[in-house]
Amino acid sequence: MTHIYKLTGTPQHYVWGGKDYIPELLGVEKTQPYYAEWWLGAHTSSPSNLEIDGKNRPLTDFIAENPQVLGQSSLEHFGEELPYLLKILDVAKPLSIQLHPTKQQAEEGFAKENAAGIDLKDPTRTYKDRNHKPEMMIALSDFWLLHGFRPKAEMLAVLSERPSLADLAKKLENQDIATFYAEIMQADQLQLSTWLNPIIESNKALYQQQKLSMENPDYWVLYTLEAMEISPEKLDAGLICFYLFNIVHVKKGEGIFQDAGIPHAYLRGQNIELMACSDNVIRGGLTPKHIDIPELLRVVDCREVIPQLIDIADENQAIFTYATPAKDFALSQIRYQPNNKFKLNSSTAEILFVMQGELKITAENTELTLKQGESAFIGANSTYQLEGCTEGYAVSAHLPK
Repeated sequence: MTHIYKLTGTPQHYVWGGKDYIPELLGVEKTQPYYAEWWLGAHTSSPSNLEIDGKNRPLTDFIAENPQVLGQSSLEHFGEELPYLLKILDVAKPLSIQLHPTKQQAEEGFAKENAAGIDLKDPTRTYKDRNHKPEMMIALSDFWLLHGFRPKAEMLAVLSERPSLADLAKKLENQDIATFYAEIMQADQLQLSTWLNPIIESNKALYQQQKLSMENPDYWVLYTLEAMEISPEKLDAGLICFYLFNIVHVKKGEGIFQDAGIPHAYLRGQNIELMACSDNVIRGGLTPKHIDIPELLRVVDCREVIPQLIDIADENQAIFTYATPAKDFALSQIRYQPNNKFKLNSSTAEILFVMQGELKITAENTELTLKQGESAFIGANSTYQLEGCTEGYAVSAHLPK
């Protein structure tokens, strides 16, 4: 049986979010000061809604009653839950430095916090579910982020160039990255001031005159202090990470994959994000939220990383699937012109989101027209046709085929 329904996501109004991008993409009126994320999926904390016979139903309830819509291979590997979550993000201010656990670490951490009686909504809780959270992103604008530790030689050069950090470079020469990072993350306020305040003072005028390059870690230290309203008396160890981690510029259409344990932080821009369906975040600075340093140091992957960008979609291919190693999700882009028709079949559940233009979905007794900002849930084993009404493109989340 074919299951195709209009799907409406849920907004997340975190204070780091922008004001206009998501409401304009969705074509909705602004009712909140911040629009950080738009979620499309079946995460229990904020499930999307299906429109069935003129009524809204949470996708979580629908899947619980109709698990076959996930498809046989999805049920075998991931059980009776949609394995992925699709998001649109508008990052106006830097997000916390964070990393995500492996599946085994998540299961152990979740069980341990349950046994300790820590409520799921307790702000000191680290593990919200049993799942890992590998994730990929595709940039919708110029996008900047931190991603993994720089090669050690590069880290030494960056630290040595700054007089107040030169002693750190000498220390790192004789330490492995894990030991070095652990000491940084446990530094007291006096030590952080000694390292950072000379950099802040010497670069303040250059920053205000917009003379610092965005490849320069000093720029992001000054920007983060301003954007997050961090005072020089309450410096954050996460600020040192601009000198330790790769600063990555992802151009519109390109992407990046974040595996378990890799520290990262989104800094600025808009993107599509697709991840395993989890809310397990271990934070490592630049946040007022709970930071569990022992767990962070246990889970962090301190290997040296040379960032590998996901290639931009091939415009000669009407349907293009981005390459990642993920087993829980895949993302395809579908480009269409008026009257373009594609006959497709879903082996597992899919979520289709129209990024631009308008298209029509037809199958058996179903016909849906979706315009920019609208989406559909397509159950497994549905044979359907997509037809472009105008020029545009959509993205589709599904399991790897």
